[in-house]
Amino acid sequence: MTTPIYNVLFLCTGNSARSIMAEALLNQLGRGKFRAYSAGSHPRGTVHPQALDALTRNQVSTEGLHSKSWDEFAKPDAPVMHFVLTVCDKAAGETCPLLPGQPMSAHWGVPDPVGAVGSEEEIRKAYSDAFLILHRRISLFLSLPIEKLDHLSLQSEMSQIGRQPA
Repeated sequence: MTTPIYNVLFLCTGNSARSIMAEALLNQLGRGKFRAYSAGSHPRGTVHPQALDALTRNQVSTEGLHSKSWDEFAKPDAPVMHFVLTVCDKAAGETCPLLPGQPMSAHWGVPDPVGAVGSEEEIRKAYSDAFLILHRRISLFLSLPIEKLDHLSLQSEMSQIGRQPA
């Protein structure tokens, strides 16, 4: 019997930093069990260089990452999502497009490093902090016995992960 691969969509408004980092992290850490994607309601069109730097410094592949609209995932030929996770407060409050299937959803708010100001070191730290928060939450998500939990229990567990301290 083959193990199913679960599709996960990380949403953020700009799709240039947090959702991109989450996509790359889950694709690396959850390889063989999960396939991650990311998108934004108002994508910037480019991935923030500091987000790419944070991933590279932590030895996470940046291959194929690009900023895209969440509309891509509402098309008939889009992959069916099992989970949809918002990582910014703006995206959590927006009306998402209707996605095929009935994906479970949760909000994992992460402070936006794109808005960081200060020295180059302070800005770099903001991206590192976002990376570490996402890494911790994704690691917790990966530890869930997804195939053994019922829908309501899993939904509750996903929401609890999002309530972890930032």
